[in-house]
Amino acid sequence: MATSFPDGFIWGASTAAHQTEGNNVNSDMWASEGMFPGMERSGDACDSYHRWREDMQLLADSGLTAYRFSVEWARIEPVEGEFSLAELGHYRRMIEHAIGLGLTPVVTLHHFTVPRWFSERGGWFTEDAVSLFERYVERTAAILDGVEWVVTINEPNMLAMMVGMARAFAQAQQGGEQQEWQSPTVDGDHADDQASRPQVLPAPDPEIGAILVRAHEAARTVLRARTKAKIGWSVANGALVARPGSEARLLEEQRVREDLYLEPSKDDDFVGVQSYSSQWVGPDGVEPHPPHPDNTLVNTAYRPDALGIAVRHVAAVTGDTPILVTENGIATDDDARRIAYTMEALGHLAEAIKDGADVRGYLHWSLLDNFEWGHWEPTFGLVAVDRETFARTPKPSLAWLGSVAQNGGIDS
Repeated sequence: MATSFPDGFIWGASTAAHQTEGNNVNSDMWASEGMFPGMERSGDACDSYHRWREDMQLLADSGLTAYRFSVEWARIEPVEGEFSLAELGHYRRMIEHAIGLGLTPVVTLHHFTVPRWFSERGGWFTEDAVSLFERYVERTAAILDGVEWVVTINEPNMLAMMVGMARAFAQAQQGGEQQEWQSPTVDGDHADDQASRPQVLPAPDPEIGAILVRAHEAARTVLRARTKAKIGWSVANGALVARPGSEARLLEEQRVREDLYLEPSKDDDFVGVQSYSSQWVGPDGVEPHPPHPDNTLVNTAYRPDALGIAVRHVAAVTGDTPILVTENGIATDDDARRIAYTMEALGHLAEAIKDGADVRGYLHWSLLDNFEWGHWEPTFGLVAVDRETFARTPKPSLAWLGSVAQNGGIDS
């Protein structure tokens, strides 16, 4: 049976600057990399700071029509109050080149990292954190002419969790505890003993979450005044499902982990959905992904149905706010499995659209195999990248997804 999508649906792939550009030396993440046991460095990453034209050409040649990428606050404002015209120009050239190739640019203004100076001042706990972010957005708005979609903050719920985790981790290290670095995007550790892996990431810190909501609202006001773009932010969606009898606990978990960040999107032009897997919620809360041979390289369950679950939940919470799938993918070294996962995920997405969800596009995570926040092992990309030569090798999944975009759906 054929799976089709609405006219005007955008198809593309996503990246994040710190994970692909390399040598983001003025960021907080760069300063912390390699400090903790088990934490790898980003280094040159994929060298996309210099090879972005090649990356975009791969997308355009495949038949995809959109590219989501982020700009780095740490490059644009490397020193407090000093803005780099050269870096603003660099990102403006990226925007213009994408448009010239026929790619719709989806620009993210904050994807987890902040300038080192901002972090050293106390980060999001700084009294003037929101105004500092607002000032950065004001300066960056000047380069956004022609950009239709702007994501203010990537996954604020994950960011709130990450900031809380980082603070607790640093305190443990200072107290003499030698904990191994745990990437927030990797479920469990990399130990050979599968039994040591199951765990549940902590809930987002609500204090940080409230600050991020204010930062998003301030950025939205600035961008609506200075650009013609659609403004929203992207939310990490766990596609949580209740065990029988645990429906009330599901509502509690959804509220603290997602809904507090989805509700502000009722006033946005769109909301970004980011979904990879699903988890059960039992009487004690979110259950860890148990060890299983089908689990992904980040130890999550193989659940292509998660995207449909996530989209339906977001639509229920936000109401009429249009949805853009800003991330969906799988960590695997088997590209045939990537195609199979994505094909099924798109089928569930199409069913959600048929049932009334207003979804405007699908952006796969990720265009490139990249740096996964402390680890290099997980590979999400449609394109492989040689760590020494930076040579790009498109995988069959890139051409497959491009054909889906050109056909407007999947023939099966």
